[in-house]
Amino acid sequence: MNAVASKLPNNPVLRIEGLKTHFFTHGGVVKAVDGVDLAVNAGEILGLVGESGSGKTITGFSIIGLIDPPGRIVEGRIAYLGEDLAQAGEQRLQQVRGKEIAMIFQDPMMTLNPVLRVDTQMVEAIHAHEKVSAAAARARARDALAMVGIAAPEERLLAYPHQLSGGMRQRVAIAIALLNQPRLIIADEPTTALDVTIQAQILFEVQKLCRETGTALVWITHDLAVISSLADRIAVMYAGRIVEAGTAQQVIGSPTHPYTQGLIDSIPTRQTHGTLLRQIPGMTPSLLHLPTGCAFRPRCGRADAACTQVPAIVPQPSGAHTRCWHPLEAAHV
Repeated sequence: MNAVASKLPNNPVLRIEGLKTHFFTHGGVVKAVDGVDLAVNAGEILGLVGESGSGKTITGFSIIGLIDPPGRIVEGRIAYLGEDLAQAGEQRLQQVRGKEIAMIFQDPMMTLNPVLRVDTQMVEAIHAHEKVSAAAARARARDALAMVGIAAPEERLLAYPHQLSGGMRQRVAIAIALLNQPRLIIADEPTTALDVTIQAQILFEVQKLCRETGTALVWITHDLAVISSLADRIAVMYAGRIVEAGTAQQVIGSPTHPYTQGLIDSIPTRQTHGTLLRQIPGMTPSLLHLPTGCAFRPRCGRADAACTQVPAIVPQPSGAHTRCWHPLEAAHV
């Protein structure tokens, strides 16, 4: 067990150890997730942060078995309440999805059927896992729509997805995820299409849900500004690996990995008003052709010969864990 796995919460709702999800293409093996360790407790919000292509979404898909060929989980454990879902069959995964573990997709049309009314889809989502009357299921669907800020929810139940705006469709998708009171929710950039006021409302409702019901939440995003005020803990992901992990205060307040610092520097603040924002040089590397050693090495101003070897993820004075040969705090020691 590595340093991060040994520091993960005890008896969590979800515990991932050494997860590797690879895609076997004609061009070679894409190591989309390459040895990830994560855990989230009941009532806790874990933010999984990184640029596009870092492996965040594939990590989420791996948890609930939505990896299609040529991809597959090649190694690791995905322990949900002690049960290893990486070894579970499709029948068991279908029992878990939607009822015990719900996922909110970035694109709401991955959730919604364009030819069925909203009420039909929401009632079916309830009846798939629970025997309740049609009236009770409909009432629960209406209440879920109201919870995510949809006005006149009774009318919206009668609408088809194409009659709703993109933001409205996303709120319906979020409401469906909440219907069966899951133990764990995986949210993949769920507020990207929403305006700021509705986004704030959703974030408030999500925090309230986790506090009151003990629901565990993995919030996948590229937006550190959002996750800094939402998450209890943050894991920063780059090129398929966790490069920094700790409490939100540790990661945002005292970042130790140069990549984390680069993400923070790219956020506009009052202090940077009127000045050019710093940007991380270069592009995220192709997962087919990763550089040797530290994947961030070609974009890092602190890189040297040591960085041609893969660094281990080790504890830092701040309390966070960082995968870097030259963590930022080392410059001040």
